[in-house]
Amino acid sequence: MQRKAPIAALFLSSVLLPGIALGQGEDRSMSFFVTSVGMGNGADLGGLEGADAHCQKLAMAAGAGNRTWRAYLSTEESTKRGVFARNRVGQGPWYNAHGVLIAANLTDLHLYNKTITLETALDENGNPVKGRYADRNEHDILTGTQADGTAYFPDDQDHTCNNWTSSDEGSAQVGHHDRHGGGNTSWNSAHGSRGCSQEGLRSTGGNGYFYCFAAD
Repeated sequence: MQRKAPIAALFLSSVLLPGIALGQGEDRSMSFFVTSVGMGNGADLGGLEGADAHCQKLAMAAGAGNRTWRAYLSTEESTKRGVFARNRVGQGPWYNAHGVLIAANLTDLHLYNKTITLETALDENGNPVKGRYADRNEHDILTGTQADGTAYFPDDQDHTCNNWTSSDEGSAQVGHHDRHGGGNTSWNSAHGSRGCSQEGLRSTGGNGYFYCFAAD
């Protein structure tokens, strides 16, 4: 009789464990997207608060409003470094609208990332965003950040269009979601924009889009 106990235990585990594994399956729901539309006023996003609200609004319309969404944007201050974009977006992992892994964690997102491409950097509806070789290039994605996701050190340049409140003078650092153009393949820090107006952003290949991440 004692020899039957292990057999019985194995039988029970074979029945119960698959259910447990299924119950603990990884959540691959959308936690990253590029905004399908900008806010229509150049790089004036209403500051971080306005940008976050835009992310939340788009996510809600796409059926993902149950998450806490944050715009991937840095800010600047005159005497010290401002808010870091990398500190706003949680710890990962992040998936696009089709369940494709974008990055497992912050190190993967910034140091090793090769997964953000034209094919994977989708909008909240799972649609591709126009890249360098489309009828109109819209690959400039607003970030205001350095390649490691940190804010710029204080200097005499504007990297965030006056902390996302200017639609006229200034400049914003942008990334290329399609990894093409200008000899720089960075998804988050390719070059500065030519002004902060809608026209200025379009002149260098943008349309006021930015990245949104689920931070919870």
